[in-house]
Amino acid sequence: MRPPIVLLATTAAFYPTYAFQLPFNLKLPAFLSGSQSPITVPQLPDNATPNRVAIIGAGAAGSSAAFWISKGKERYGLDVEIDVYDKNPYIGGRSITVHPYEDDNLEPAELGASIFIKNNKNLWRAVDEFGLERIGFDEGVDDTMGIWDGKEFVLTTSGGSLLSNWLSKVKILWRYGWRAPTKTQDLVNTMVDRFLRLYSPATPRWSNISSAVSDLEWTEVVAETAAEYFDLQNIDKRWSRELVEAATRVNYGQNVDKIHALGGLVSLAPNGASSVKGGNFQIFENFIANSTASVYLNTTVKSISHFSPAGPWVVESTAFEQPRLYRSVILAAPFHQTNINFKASLVPVPEQPYVHLHVTLLSTSSPSPNATYFNLAKGSKAPTSVLTTYDGVRARGGPEPEFNSLTYHGSVRAKDGELRRNAQGDQEWVVKIFSEERVSDEWLQKVFDGKVGWVYRKEWDAYTVLSPAVEFPPVKLAEGLYYVNAFEPVISTMETETIAARNVVDLLLKEQYGAGLCKSSSSANLTEDTSVDEDFVYGWDCPAA
Repeated sequence: MRPPIVLLATTAAFYPTYAFQLPFNLKLPAFLSGSQSPITVPQLPDNATPNRVAIIGAGAAGSSAAFWISKGKERYGLDVEIDVYDKNPYIGGRSITVHPYEDDNLEPAELGASIFIKNNKNLWRAVDEFGLERIGFDEGVDDTMGIWDGKEFVLTTSGGSLLSNWLSKVKILWRYGWRAPTKTQDLVNTMVDRFLRLYSPATPRWSNISSAVSDLEWTEVVAETAAEYFDLQNIDKRWSRELVEAATRVNYGQNVDKIHALGGLVSLAPNGASSVKGGNFQIFENFIANSTASVYLNTTVKSISHFSPAGPWVVESTAFEQPRLYRSVILAAPFHQTNINFKASLVPVPEQPYVHLHVTLLSTSSPSPNATYFNLAKGSKAPTSVLTTYDGVRARGGPEPEFNSLTYHGSVRAKDGELRRNAQGDQEWVVKIFSEERVSDEWLQKVFDGKVGWVYRKEWDAYTVLSPAVEFPPVKLAEGLYYVNAFEPVISTMETETIAARNVVDLLLKEQYGAGLCKSSSSANLTEDTSVDEDFVYGWDCPAA
């Protein structure tokens, strides 16, 4: 492997300028490096196709797609080149960290995708395989939790997850009854059991999303709202409109009467959440580092077209002075956000709206938010994790919460673990706020008793709008052109991006090379009763021939 290249990040609006090392073969665009020779498109006959795959996007989907292709190459002995393009100067897409006070010596905070769980088997396995370190999410935080409706707390718990101690259990049972939590747990368990099929030797493989939804028995839960679904289960409406909605608002920025039921169930699943010490983006850097891909960051893909009706794909980008030819292209970024000029006949891709989110990271020496902001008695302690419900507006005509969630995320620490104290010698905590609108500096000072240090803001399209649906985007846009993000309207997580990428790679390798991700990739002779080790993860592992 070539020595690491030191890359100076550009001063884009939402990241600090600092140098970091990338441990893989990174290629700078020609207009930046000044030394890369331009590639001229060869004069090929119509039937000549290069053994080269382009991946557009270097987030969870694109980086894992490169990794899966390399796995297939290794197992089948294929000679395939892989180029990964991304418009950003970093790998990881919506997984990115920032350092408090722009100080690289301090532990970073996750700005985007923050957590994964053990049932996210691709990410969990990647951490182990790549020698990364998992840490418990928000370790060391006084994790009192309250659900705020804009006027009052409808529920408060303490000491971790909702059912972690007897007092929280009593509060929940008193307000919502026995059926609400027990029936919901059954529904979540059923959803998780079906989700785990995606890692088995008999994992569903799909060329369209509807078949995947059907194979996983999710047709019902993606066709109706979470509110409708829980109502049909005869569950107390306060439970779904308060507690379930608190989960959907913090995870997806959507209310239960808008988000589909699968999104609601997924929002309730993350028990035992973890993240990677130093940042989850390292998983995706390692996917690339452990592939054979060449990576072109700071690169805009301008157009994708056909060389000839039966010939290769032509990708025009800022990485090269001349277009580059490919046997196949994987689009691993939201179709309508790429602004790529597709000069080819494609299966139509419906518009996919995204939740526009404001993320505010800050440091504060206040150990909890200002109690009086939440109409609590002065001197009392407000929860350090404040989730919200829209039901105060919907049911009682009350004020709308000014944010979706406000959560303390541990102390500001140096990388050696030492606490960082402010100029007054006080300990500080990192806080993350999700909101639909920008929160002002004045608002922050009010909520945190004037004890605000560092503030960092990011505005972006964070997640897909998970509306009830019976029709989905196409996985295959044209022969040799595949779309990973077609799966996002079903579930939008880091983990499902890697699963959707694995499925696309399996499909591509089969159709374009007569191969697959595993030599026994056909599931025709496999059943759900196939005996395998519980740690088996399809793609990382392959069924015995």
